[in-house]
Parts: sequence; structure tokens; C-alpha cells
Amino acid sequence: MGVIRKKTISRGTEGGLKYICDVCSADITSTVRIHCADETCKDFDLCVPCFAEGKTSRDHDPRIHAFSVIEQHSIPIYTKDWGADEELLLLEGAEVYGLGSWADIADHIGGYRMKEEVRDHYIKTYVDSSKFPLPERADPNNLQLLEENPREKFQARKKRRIEERKQAAKEAPPATPKQKPTASVPACHEVQGYMPGRLEFETEFANEAEEAVQHMQFDPGDGRNPRTGEDEPEMELKLVVMDIYNSKLTARADRKRIIFEHNLLEYRKNTAVDKKRTKEERDLNNKAKPFARMMNHSDYDEFTKSLEHEHNLRQAIGQLQDWRHMSIGDLKTGEKYEADKQTRAARPAPTGQFDRLAGIRPAKPTPPIEIPSATTALTAPEFPERLKSIQTTANSALSATAPLSQRATAKSPLTNGTSNTASQPPTDLTNGHTPSKTRFNVPSLPGTQPLRLTNENATDLHLLSKEEVELCSILRLMPKAYLAIKQGVIGEAVKAGGGLKRKGVREICKIDPTKSTRLFDFFVHSGWIQKA
Repeated sequence: MGVIRKKTISRGTEGGLKYICDVCSADITSTVRIHCADETCKDFDLCVPCFAEGKTSRDHDPRIHAFSVIEQHSIPIYTKDWGADEELLLLEGAEVYGLGSWADIADHIGGYRMKEEVRDHYIKTYVDSSKFPLPERADPNNLQLLEENPREKFQARKKRRIEERKQAAKEAPPATPKQKPTASVPACHEVQGYMPGRLEFETEFANEAEEAVQHMQFDPGDGRNPRTGEDEPEMELKLVVMDIYNSKLTARADRKRIIFEHNLLEYRKNTAVDKKRTKEERDLNNKAKPFARMMNHSDYDEFTKSLEHEHNLRQAIGQLQDWRHMSIGDLKTGEKYEADKQTRAARPAPTGQFDRLAGIRPAKPTPPIEIPSATTALTAPEFPERLKSIQTTANSALSATAPLSQRATAKSPLTNGTSNTASQPPTDLTNGHTPSKTRFNVPSLPGTQPLRLTNENATDLHLLSKEEVELCSILRLMPKAYLAIKQGVIGEAVKAGGGLKRKGVREICKIDPTKSTRLFDFFVHSGWIQKA
């Protein structure tokens, strides 16, 4: 391979195409080279000494292969400072990288050509030519530039230019290479998702609009019936889809136009201006934003300023009316009134015996009464009225039919989960009613005061019975924590057959041992668990 496409990272370096000898690997870019014209040798170049000695490599056979002598086309043809070789590289780079990619084209040309220099030369030589698209000196017989600038003189001037720019590049301070942003974030520009080089956004309006037409094809002659000359239904459907797609593109372009016309991409500037406005002015400006779609920037700016001016006038009129109501006749008194008004508003309201407006000031709203849920009926110290009446009727029938000896030994019914065990005193049936269970007295904790529980500081208070509220108050437990402990203890008791030890309850509660002992005694007294 005799051609190396030399690409460099930094701009404005030597770059360009580099030719080497395929035998001795010598650089023959700036000298005469021998190019093999046979089909079996692709891009095979030799230097003059290797060609004279008949050297070969790969499939090259110098005895039978045709060759061509290629000289360096470093002569001016269109302008006095651009050679024919650079003109060819310019056109080749424009074809490869596309017009507008002047930095890449300058790297392709090499010779320390700058992108601005390449762009200006192309526009002046090709675009501004009276023979567009041909240059002014496109006639092959026009040798005026070659006569004024001989090859030796032109090459010496080119070499001197390259050496000067090379030396200037060495003496220039090292510039950090500009890296392309890995993501479209405000660190790269002000608006996230916006790509300034392409004037596009990562997510456009109707971003999936192209999916409906990406596989659509229109072949010549398709879609029209040759006998009737009318469009086929499939073609009509395609045209409708294309109309929908074009309408989405139009809406996308309109939204971009609004963004660019009203300078909405200048995020920091717009934010700084918005911070200077008052809250009322910001709300007014946000309400007026829909009108920006039908106005240009200057008209919309004047419209918003007029709205703000009207708002300020209305506030001033309201202030003057307030001053008239307070019998204020000059500006100085009005300013003092406004200052005193702000001072009074910032001063806290008096309380206690110094509050002269306590009778007319609205009192603190009372919290709504929380209706007890159905759980209260199951955790109450006694049965609900419905179950109590049924149990009372059954006890009356039992006392009327059973013998006296059985009445004395008969067990009283269960109340709120409390079982009648042998340790409990015998109960007597009097007039068919069962006496209430013994009240559990919770010993107070030494050195502590009972916690005051209300519906405001304990939201789950309505789920507890009176005895449980008293227990939580003395042990200083919140209802929610108590219910969690109760559920855990009863669950472990069910797994263990109904009995637990004090140590087991202490491990479940994970609180102060004294409090866990009180809870164990209360659970045993209530009949929810038994001593193991």
C-alpha cells in the first residue's frame, strides 16, 4: 500500500496524504514517484532508486507491469498561493467530509492550512467565480500563473510558509484539546437536551413521527389503476399518512421558531430577569405566555410590559383608595402609614391578659371528633350491649334450671377474653347478672410522671380501652407502640399454646424490663396469655 491517509488530532498541522515506497518505505510525498498501472497491483508506488534497480515486492513484476511517472503537482493553476495538488485535495475533502466541514477538509489538505483559509479560498475561487461552478482560470491553455510563478519559486515559497507556520505552532502555548460533550447537559450549554451545532433537541416534538413513514416506499407508476386512472386505496392511505407526518413537522418547526425567536434558550438570562419580578408579576407573565405563539418577540415584550404596568397601576389605585378611607391626605403621611402597617403585620399577636381583642379574635379551630372504629368494641373492657344482653339471658336461664350446688360451682361467662380460672374468686349470680371483672392497678414507675395522652398527640388512642389508656399513660408508651407489642406478644402466645414466660415477653418487647413486667402482668390479668 503506497498511500497513507494521515489524520492528526490537532487542527492546522501538516496532515494530508502521505506516499511511501512499498519497497524501502521511504517518504516520496514531495518527490517524483513511480506508480504501477497494472490491475494486480493496487496503490503500489516506488521511489526512483528502487525503480531503477528493478526491486519488487508482493505481486509486482517490473518486467511486464506497466507504470506511470507521477510528478508533484505543486504548481499554481487558479491562484498564486494554492497549488494544483492542494486544489485536488480540497475537492476530494469536500466530497468526503461535505461542504461546511472546513476543519476536516483542512486536515485532509495538510500543509498547515487553517479552516478559515480553506473556506475563504473555496468561496472566492469557486462560488464567487463568474463561470460558476468553474473557476475563473478553468481554461487549460491559460498558463499566465505558471509563467509568473515558476515551479521552483512556488515550491520554495510553499516550503517557507510551511516552516514558518510549523515554527509558530511549536512556540504557541499548548492548547487543551476541546473534547466533545458526552451528554447534552447544562455544563455544555444552558438548556439540557439541546444540540447547538445542529439546532436540534435530543427529544423533539412528536419524536416518534418518523416511525409511521420510515418503511414507506413510493415507486414510479405504483398507486394508480391503469384502467380507471384513479388512485388505489393503498396509495390514498399513504398520502393521508404523509399529510399527517407533514403536519407534525410543521408543528415541530413552529415550536422551534417560537423558541429561537423569543430567546428561550438563554436560560440563565431569563432566570435572572424572572427573579427580579415580584410574585404577582411572575404569575401574570406565566398567564400571558400562550400569547407568545401569535406574536413576535418585540410585540410580546411590549405586551407583557403593558400588563405589568397595568398591574402596578391597579395596586397604586387600591393603595390610594385605602389612604382615602383612612383620611390620609399627603404622601408623607401615607408612607408612614404603610411603614406602620408593615410593622404591625410583622409583630406577633398578644396573648394572655394583654390581649384586648381576645373576645373578637377567632379562636383556634377545634380538631374534628374522631369516630371510634369497630376495633373499639372488641377491645372495650366489657361486651357490647348486644352480646351482653344475649349473655345475660343465657345466665338467667341457667340459674333458673340448674341445682343450687351447680350454681355455686358454675363458671361465670368469659368477659373480654378473661377466662375464669381456679385462682379467681368464685362468682355469684345475682338477679341473673354477672359482676364486672377485677380492675388492674398499674404500679407507677419510680421517678417518672404519667404521660398525658390526647387525640391530638396520639392518633391511635381510640383503639385502646380505658385500662389500656391508663397503662400506656403510666408506662409512658404511645398507643401505636403498645399495639405493636400487644400483637407480637399475643402472636407468640398463640404459637406457644397460650402460655409465655416473663423472659419471653421481655425479649419480644425490647424495652425497659420494668415496663415489660407490667405489660406481662396486664396481659395475664386480661386473660390474653397464660403464665407458662
